[in-house]
Amino acid sequence: MNIIILCIAITSIISFIAFNNFAITEKYKFNVGAIIYKKEYIRLLSSGFLHADIMHLVFNMLTLYFFAPIVMQGFGNIGFIIVYLGAILLGNFLSLYIYQKQSWYSAVGASGGVSGVLFASIALMPDIGIYMFFIPIAIPGYIFGLGYFGYSVYMMLNPKPHDNIGHAAHLGGAFLGLVYAVANAPEQAMHNGIYIGIMSLPLIYLAYEIFVRKRIG
Repeated sequence: MNIIILCIAITSIISFIAFNNFAITEKYKFNVGAIIYKKEYIRLLSSGFLHADIMHLVFNMLTLYFFAPIVMQGFGNIGFIIVYLGAILLGNFLSLYIYQKQSWYSAVGASGGVSGVLFASIALMPDIGIYMFFIPIAIPGYIFGLGYFGYSVYMMLNPKPHDNIGHAAHLGGAFLGLVYAVANAPEQAMHNGIYIGIMSLPLIYLAYEIFVRKRIG
């Protein structure tokens, strides 16, 4: 559990510093042009420790706090680190692929890493009860995940001006988390296949929009 708190603390501190220093965000955010033409590959990882605003940060860190213990219980500290950091990187690589012709595209956030942890944990324990804000009823984990990805897909397909949230990174991060869970706990993941399928619906739709309709990129 300590490694989770440490991860949240580091991300929060860096994000708060960047809130008051725009130059830090500009230097370390995900930006297609800077990565492809200036070879600033550090942005593929550093952008995961920056956030657009306080609500963006709180939402990501709350989600991480709720789900990370499941990943740690299933795969240990090393497994958690692999899923979280690996999902940030893969999510950003997918964003780079999708937006490679849009050098202006920028994004920040730990969404890719959180998505990886979310999918890996729900693959292991899909019916975990989640309490969100002032809702007095526990939300099943897979329903929470469905809403989380549904929102992310909607925002990605309906971009807003100055929205620096890496919605594309959700898909790449989720894919890594899911694959890691299935590869390391195949029997348990397959047993929960129906829940994984329900959660995957927004991602399947997004994949259709990207690779079939070519709507994005």
